[in-house]
Amino acid sequence: MLRLRPRQRTVLLEKLPDVANLGVGALLFGQFVSNQPFSLRLALSGGVIWMAFMAITLSIAREDEQ
Repeated sequence: MLRLRPRQRTVLLEKLPDVANLGVGALLFGQFVSNQPFSLRLALSGGVIWMAFMAITLSIAREDEQ
């Protein structure tokens, strides 16, 4: 596994939730501004991506506390 320095870990923990929000924003809320019909599959994909990135963030943060 990749070993991060404390500063790198801090930056990663700050930015991963931003990436998660971009994923859900693009796949869920982006559908409302497009000309395509609403796709439940894309909306669910956005939610799954958001949950995955948040889980990764929490996992990295937990490693930091140990």
